[in-house]
Amino acid sequence: MSTAPIRLGFDSYSIRAFHWKAIQLLDYAASLKLDTIQLSGLEDYESFEPEYLARVKDHAAKVGIVIDGGMGCICPLSKSWNQKAGDPTENILRGLRVAKAVGAVSMRCYMGSAADRRGKDPIEALMESTIAVFRSVRAEALDLGVRIALENHAGDMQAHEVRIIIEESGKDAVGACLDTGNPMWVVEDPLVSLEVLAPYVVTSHVRDSAVYEHPRGASAQWTALGDGSIDFHKFMERYRELCPKAAMQLEIITGRPPQVLPYLEPDFWKAFPKAMASEFARFVTLARNGHPFTGFMVVEDGVAEPLPEFTAALREQQRLDLERSLEYAKKSLGVGVRWRG
Repeated sequence: MSTAPIRLGFDSYSIRAFHWKAIQLLDYAASLKLDTIQLSGLEDYESFEPEYLARVKDHAAKVGIVIDGGMGCICPLSKSWNQKAGDPTENILRGLRVAKAVGAVSMRCYMGSAADRRGKDPIEALMESTIAVFRSVRAEALDLGVRIALENHAGDMQAHEVRIIIEESGKDAVGACLDTGNPMWVVEDPLVSLEVLAPYVVTSHVRDSAVYEHPRGASAQWTALGDGSIDFHKFMERYRELCPKAAMQLEIITGRPPQVLPYLEPDFWKAFPKAMASEFARFVTLARNGHPFTGFMVVEDGVAEPLPEFTAALREQQRLDLERSLEYAKKSLGVGVRWRG
């Protein structure tokens, strides 16, 4: 088994309720003795002015935190696409240039969401659109030295579909941001996602999920690391073996209720006509051996106008769940370099 040290950090979305910007986030990461951070959205910056971005880069060096860059949806056919983003090529170039300016060598982005699997366009059309966007900026990405990191995002694609985009876009310019929570929504074991995407992984989003059998198929809920059904000791053994140079960025998302995955119903499979039986069988085994989350959780979904007390509780939950997940990664999984010193 490889004993390569894996750098540890977190994705800024984990503590979104604090509305912190880049320098505050860097200071927080440094206070936790982390190695890295992923500033996963352009909203993490106060501005895109060169002077400000240079200050972020200098501050990261000062506090000893390596930045992974990021932005949102880049596919103009997706339901997640923001029409205000303008031209798709200019949109992704903006993200690449910001990433370069703050010293990042990767930039996370995503194609779409689960809604796209049942939209008016087949998922293959969105994949082709994404490939076209990536090819349009390939030369600039290589010149900047920033590798695009495509996330398997929120139920948009299974890992083999992400791999197709990477390979057809040019793997020298495009890699993967491996997310371990999103495979639930496409009935995929995160270990399958890792094994398929490992040759391309440049950064990550790591979190746990409680997965278990349900009368309609299975149910899944995101949890803090160690609270769910995923065997992260086994996962980390494979991660160290297959992609030891990629930082382990925790993206802890709690506060959401369980979601039913009705794979025993024929209509479910209309969204996954090319799913592989051998891979699905591994997910079924995961659900069969799993369990519901039985702890306490503030659930934010469905709360239209929360009271200040609820907002404060949700904010504190995000912080606590992230920090105890980081402790689990350090102490139980042996991840992280800086905290050891």
